[in-house]
Parts: sequence; C-alpha cells; structure tokens
Amino acid sequence: MTVQVPAPSTSPRPLDTAQTGAASADALKAESMRLHPHWQDDDHLLAILAANARTHPDQVAMRERDHGVWQEYTWQQYLDAVLALAAALESRGVGPEDIVLVIGDNRPALYFSMLAAIALRAIPSPAYPDTQPEELASQIQREHIRFAVAEDQEQVDKLLLVREEHNCPLDLIVFDDPRGLKDTTGLAAFETLLAEGRERLAAEPALHDAFIKRPSTHDVAALLHSSGTTGEPKGIPLKHGHLLHGVRYAAQAGYFTEGEIHMAYLPIAWVGDFIFSITASIELRFVVNIPEDQETAQHDLREIAPTLYFCSPRTWSNMLTRIQVGMDESTPLKKWLYHKFMPFAIELERARMAGKQPHLGQRLKRWLGELLIYGPIKDHLGLARVKRPYTAGEAIGEDIFLFFRALGLPLRQFYGQTENVALAAAQAPDEVMLHTVGRPFPGIEMRINDDGEILMKGDNVFDGYYQQPEETAEVLKDGWLYTGDAGYFEDDGQLVVLGRASEVVYTAQGERFIPTYIENRLQFSHYIRDVCVLGKDRDFLAAIVCIDFQAVGHWAQERGISYSSYAELSQQPRVAELIHGLIAHTNTVLPAALQIRRFVNLHKEFDAHDGEVTRTRKLRRNVIDTNYKDIIDALYSDQQEVSFEARIVYETGEVGVLQRQLGLHNVTDSKLQEAG
Repeated sequence: MTVQVPAPSTSPRPLDTAQTGAASADALKAESMRLHPHWQDDDHLLAILAANARTHPDQVAMRERDHGVWQEYTWQQYLDAVLALAAALESRGVGPEDIVLVIGDNRPALYFSMLAAIALRAIPSPAYPDTQPEELASQIQREHIRFAVAEDQEQVDKLLLVREEHNCPLDLIVFDDPRGLKDTTGLAAFETLLAEGRERLAAEPALHDAFIKRPSTHDVAALLHSSGTTGEPKGIPLKHGHLLHGVRYAAQAGYFTEGEIHMAYLPIAWVGDFIFSITASIELRFVVNIPEDQETAQHDLREIAPTLYFCSPRTWSNMLTRIQVGMDESTPLKKWLYHKFMPFAIELERARMAGKQPHLGQRLKRWLGELLIYGPIKDHLGLARVKRPYTAGEAIGEDIFLFFRALGLPLRQFYGQTENVALAAAQAPDEVMLHTVGRPFPGIEMRINDDGEILMKGDNVFDGYYQQPEETAEVLKDGWLYTGDAGYFEDDGQLVVLGRASEVVYTAQGERFIPTYIENRLQFSHYIRDVCVLGKDRDFLAAIVCIDFQAVGHWAQERGISYSSYAELSQQPRVAELIHGLIAHTNTVLPAALQIRRFVNLHKEFDAHDGEVTRTRKLRRNVIDTNYKDIIDALYSDQQEVSFEARIVYETGEVGVLQRQLGLHNVTDSKLQEAG
C-alpha cells in the first residue's frame, strides 16, 4: 500500500508556546510532576484500555446502532482499532503535542481517533457539530491545528472551506462516513487509515507495546473549552491524572459503579461526554451505546435501557412535556390511571423528602401504581433500568424534580465545571434536597471565601488555561481553584450554588442580585425555554422571555388557541397571561425590590447561530443587550408594544430580517394566572 504523506507543516508545535513560552514537552511534563508528585507515570487511559483488553478481551465495550443493527466492539477490538489508527496517524505526520480537531456527533470512529491521538501524546480537541466555519477557523488558528477527524461530508465541507478561505493549513482531514467523499491528497477515510495502521503494526510488532507505554499520566488527554459567554472560549487542557482522579473520586462517592450501561448522546465537545463515554467507561468498563443519530436517540434509548443516565434540567423538562402530551392523547382509562396515581406519588415523594416515611396503605398503593403507571412510563422512556439518574448545569424545577422521583427514578443533582472535570459534588441518595447540589466528593476540598465564592482543591482541578497565563493566575491561587460561582454551605455540609459571582449586579437603587438565580427559578416552568433578566443600573427588574414552543403549543391547543408559528403563539394574549402568572408566582419568593415588573415574550428563541447563547445555551448577555436594545429601552418606558426588526442568521449563513409587533406587559401581584 502506498501512503501519501503531506509535506511537513511549518506551523509551530501547539504547546511549545503554551504558558511557559517555548517549553518542550519534557519541560511541561516536569512541571506537571512538580505539581502532582504522587501521580503514577503509567496511570493513563491507554494503559487502562490495554488492561481491559487483556483481562476482558471478549467483553462488549461499545455498541453503535447502524442502519437499525447494533454493531458491537469488544475491549480487544477497541484497543486494536486505537493502535491501528495511532500507527497510521503517526505515519501521516501526527506527533507529540499536535492538537487534533475532532468534530461530529457521537461515533466509535471519533472516540477511537481521540484515543489514537492520545497514544501518540497528541491532544484531541473536540468541537460541537454545529460549529460554524468562522468559529472553527478561530479555533484552528488559535491552537495551530494541522490535523482533523470529521464524522461526515457536512463536517468535511466546513473544514475544506476553512482550509481554503481562512488560511488554515490543515495537512490531513480524516472522515468516518464515506458517502459523498473519497481519498485524495490531505483527505483520507477512517477505514483507509485502519488498513494502513494494521499493515504497519504487522510489519513493526514492537509498536503495539510502544504505543501503550508512550503516554504519561502528566500528558494532556483532551483540550476542551469554556462556554465563551463573555468572549472567545478558553482552552482547558485536562491531563490523564485530572480525568482519572475525578472519576475515582466520583466512584468512591457511589456516583459511578463498574459495568454501567451508558448511552453516549451528549456532544463530544462537552466535558461530560469525555468523562462518561471515555474516561469512566475505560476506568470502570462501561458498555457505551451510541444511537443511530440524534433524531433517533429517544427511540434507541428504549432498546439500550441504560443503568446510568444524565441529562440537563431542560431535557428532563422536555421529557415531562412529552409524557403530558402523550397522556392527553391517550385512552380514557390510561388518563384516569395517570391522574389517579401521579398526584399521589408526587405528594408521597414530597413527604419523603421532608423526612416522612409512608405507611402501609401508601406503600401498597405505590406498589400498585408501579405496576399500572410508573413502570410502564419508565419503560416507554427507556429508563426502566436506570439506577443512577442525574441532572446538572442549572437549577431544576421543583415540579420536574418531584415528578421523576415520584416515578421511581432516584434523580439527583451534581455540581462541577470543565476546570474540575465536571465532578466535584453530588447529592447522596438519602440526602436529596431541591436547593442543594450535595457534598464534595472524597478527595476534594471546598470552602467559601469572604466574597462568597466557592473555592476548590483536588487532583481533579486543571493546571491552567491554554496559552492564557493571566486568566490562569486569576482562577488558580495558592493551590485553590476560584470557581467563579457564588454559594454557601448548609449547616449539614451540603453545598448551595447561587450562580456566577461575576454576574452579581446592582439596580439603580443599589439592590444586589444575580440574574441567573432568578432566571433559573423562572425556568422551573417547562413553559419557559429561556429568559434574560434585566435590571443592572435600572430602577426595576424586567425580563425577556422565550416560551417553550412544544409545551406552550400543547397548552394552547388544549384551550383552542390557534396559531401558525412560534412568533404568533408568543404574542397571543392568553399566552401573555400564562407567562404573567409564572412571573408573578416567582415574584412571591423574591424581595420586593427584586421582583420583575415588566416583561416581553420574544418572537423567537435565543439562538446560538445569532450568538445569543452558547452551544450549551448559556446566555451571552452582551449580545442580547446589543441585539435587543430597542426592546430593552421600550421595557423601561411607558410603551405597551414595540415594533422590532430582527436580524436572523440561518444555518446556511444567509441573513434575513423579521419585523414584529411585540407586546410589553406589566406584572401585577393582584391575581396569579392559572399556569396549568
């Protein structure tokens, strides 16, 4: 086989300039050894993967649904694919400290490629599949990327556009799905590399063990990124030691257990997927199941029947909406059973969380409900075997939290950030409260400083941002990570997270508040998808609300309210009354000076393509302030409506304009509207 090797790139090695100037890989390792002298050099992902292949060679490690058929990979096949790819990538020019872009949905080829890069002491840098070419170009230039692995033609086309129009010297693009693509100079199929690598390993058998021994626990295993709510995302290098200690701390706390059945559906660029689908799956021998695509994930979930399941509060809320819609369209008998048993189970769970134990009659009714309603709903969702369901990222609504716990899913909250591998604290099964995130995991120290900021120390905490020493110095001080989150400890030691400390702002009267704290409570309702609370340097608080189209649409249909679009639905008078009631209800738990007095239902959702939210749907407030300045100014006037021209950026990159009349509403406490 003839391998076309591109000419060596003149681009600098990426980490040669990171943090310490022109530091070599050995110098970086020496610095890591100084910071973590107790880490064992051979304690890394490749060594553990090889151990799994040696002790459990025929055990299934990963499954992918492909054209309706589940394709299985054993631990031996997993390792063989990784080493073959490593051999081919090295022949193609990938070496230590090279950063390899990985983009696409969850696919075995992409996971294998990330491990192959790690075997070469290169660094995988995953990106969200909907990242636009301009953002990709910025990442590629910032990180001096010369190699990329892409899922399919859509992603390859973006990378080719970036290479041609943004002066990004990508030496090699590897693609998984061959439809519409073929091998050419600088472009190679995943299967082509597998074949090349197998041939090289056969010719050089010593490479097998060499690749396994080459990495170090002090090597960077992944270059992940912050959300970028206030600017360009910051690179967050996570070493093998950080990742493995985070997983082990969580396992000690009972968060994970060996042999979990896991569904990999979250974006590969999110730290949670690297933790669940790679680190924990290798360390604890999970069976990782990959759905056919994002559109079939919920259907495939039923066949997978995981034992471990994580999703955001927003996703749990969407799941509840689907259940309610399904029940409303069900048979009279099923409706009757649902309305007979679910309110009972919710009140039972509410009492249980308050420390009350059910009596015999309640336990019998709960057992009957499990047979008739709770069990069938869990089975329909694909959650019948889930023993460890989790949520994190933002506060979850009481109604949502209680509903799923009432179903018999022991839903718990946890807390973490990319900088601490997303694993820092979680609720114990017998210490679940709505407003806390639990206790720190074993091995992690936490304290609250005088400014109310959460500080953290442990082997799961990263060593600094990529090529940003000033930003690093702001968050790492005397061995402590300054998380940027405001919070406090309850008397029993459970952590309460209030929101980002940097988002503390003041009204014109000097009243202190954190917008995300109020926004999270408004989003407890599944009728509100996004909300931006205003009030900095203003006389009162106001809100821009984005309704949840599915939930409010179903609510409207039940009441005979007709509409033809999101924009039309959002401006319906009765929808305004619905949102008014939700805001007025939230106001009852807020101090008078911090109650929301005016709101507008936006004609569209906040959109990542418009730069209004990040890929993880965190608000970019500066963009919202700019994009909706006319609406914000009108909210702080006596206007009752505002004419607004909205600039829309479509997925194709084309720009359009929508003109809408938006109603502006005062919030009064005299009457709470019916929200159900």
